Amino acid sequence: MTHTFLHDGPAPAPQTPLRLGTRQSPLAMAQAHEARDRLCAAHGWPAEAVEIVPVIASGDRIQDRPLAEIGGKALWTKELDGWLASGEIDFAVHSMKDVETIRPEELTIAAVLPRADVRDVLVGAESVAAIPPGARVGTSAPRRAAQMLHARPDLLIVPFRGNVATRLAKLQAGEADVTLLAAAGLVRLNQAGVGHPLPTDRWLPAPAQGAIGIECLTARHDVRGWLAAIDHAPTHAAVRAERALLLALGGNCHSPIALHTQTDGDELTLHAALFSPDGALRVEATERFSAGDETAPARLADRLLAQAPDGIRVHFHGTALH
Repeated sequence: MTHTFLHDGPAPAPQTPLRLGTRQSPLAMAQAHEARDRLCAAHGWPAEAVEIVPVIASGDRIQDRPLAEIGGKALWTKELDGWLASGEIDFAVHSMKDVETIRPEELTIAAVLPRADVRDVLVGAESVAAIPPGARVGTSAPRRAAQMLHARPDLLIVPFRGNVATRLAKLQAGEADVTLLAAAGLVRLNQAGVGHPLPTDRWLPAPAQGAIGIECLTARHDVRGWLAAIDHAPTHAAVRAERALLLALGGNCHSPIALHTQTDGDELTLHAALFSPDGALRVEATERFSAGDETAPARLADRLLAQAPDGIRVHFHGTALH
């Protein structure tokens, strides 16, 4: 179904509700409501102009194995991709850190909302240094595991998957002594007081952490026009750079990479670290560049891989290796 879009003045509410697809987890639903509220506010539409359509993603159904072993980030997006292609939904909302680096040309990230807190939160101890010797760290994220083992090689990593409530319940049940969660997710679930945020100068977040993206069919110029009103350019530029770095590194779901982007006007400073999965090896580099410089992330990738020992480089297949 195609909706008309007027370029002059406020966009009229669509005659039939726009359908916003989302995963069904509590955090994904909170993100969908934020996206709907921002879109309706920007255009002066009633909330009923956007219908939220939930789907149970494969990544939510399969909880007993790490994502990297069962298909990676595609498990968060494939159902929504199919619904976009078939016209069952008009757009889809994603946590950008869960979206594959390479997306089909038929799909476009038309808007990225203002970024929330990018930090990780440590639950179960006040700081990494305060974690008791030999404690169990519950995480299934290669970045968190490698970064933790680099700082604390005495700790034991135990697999930990599920939504925020599930992971907190597992921690409460004693399946691990500490765990790590994204601050943005806790804020969006009104649980901002849980745990202790880790400062980004000592603990680097995941690429695109804290950013919500809205995707639609590239051919849907009407939808892209509506979404342009809520696209946050500084966040979109930072996320685009971080995803470009991932692409240039040629990593996968097993490749531990951590990074942090700082924005100063039209300038971005991207600081990234690569690890071996056991955390024993670490290499880091920083690149400062204009937001429109699309070659900068690849330059940073080349520098990182050129400096990296074989124990790190074997987990990446970027341009520096060719």
